[in-house]
Amino acid sequence: MKMTDLIADMILDMFDENNSTIQIQRNDLASRLGCVPSQINYVITSRFTPEQGYRIESRRGGGGCIYITRADTKRAAIVALINSVGSSIDERSAKANVYNLRHQNLIDEKSARLFDAAMADANMRGLPQDLKDAIRAKQFKQMLLAYID
Repeated sequence: MKMTDLIADMILDMFDENNSTIQIQRNDLASRLGCVPSQINYVITSRFTPEQGYRIESRRGGGGCIYITRADTKRAAIVALINSVGSSIDERSAKANVYNLRHQNLIDEKSARLFDAAMADANMRGLPQDLKDAIRAKQFKQMLLAYID
């Protein structure tokens, strides 16, 4: 498992049903995982975005910390993701979003596999990459809409 996945999993494990906001001390988490603090920043900025249903607040000074707040509802998080996709999305980004949905328990394992299969470049062999990314974005949004209805 990659270090970024380990960091994301550790952060996700800090959330529970009663706690939608967690506090992270970047240096402490980095030392526990044996990585550099910038890796923690990278994971937070790439996997815990508003589009994925998170709000990040950073407090500086006096042993500063980072607060991560998870969206209150499944629907709100998925709608935020739909709104963030735009007119195109590459396979890697789509699969990263599916990974985040799964690890936030917004979709189940079987659904995650179906999303991943549908997002694969192999489904659109012979098409130019920009067309693949545009089709994938439309398809991803429609699948997400169907999932929340």
